[in-house]
Amino acid sequence: MAATVSMRKILTASAAMVCAVAIASLCGASSSPESFIKNTIASHQIVIFSKSYCPYCRRAKAVFKELHKVPHVVELDQRDDGSSLQNALSVLFGRRTVPQVFIDGKHIGGSDDTLEAYESGELRKLLGIKEDHKADL
Repeated sequence: MAATVSMRKILTASAAMVCAVAIASLCGASSSPESFIKNTIASHQIVIFSKSYCPYCRRAKAVFKELHKVPHVVELDQRDDGSSLQNALSVLFGRRTVPQVFIDGKHIGGSDDTLEAYESGELRKLLGIKEDHKADL
């Protein structure tokens, strides 16, 4: 009987630990900055790591607005772990500056790279947007 009670306590404690780990994982508490970045990029078609006050970030976001696409934006300056995420971007992609833009998991680059891809039509191609054939005015 005592062994059964001890076993129940162990199982209950184990179940509580598993639940706590699962909840922490779902909330991102135990996730490394690198894991967060990789999971975010894998979970959204368009991701921009940005800072809300940055004019280059606003320019990159405006490109997607022009294309009628809504990116998933991670505003690093509005997160407690923003500095860690920015450092992780440097480790993973060799760039610490913002914005850093990703489409379908592919690293596009920063503001200039995004604008260049937009102007060349490459961004439309990556997003599967057909070219508008507008008559010259």
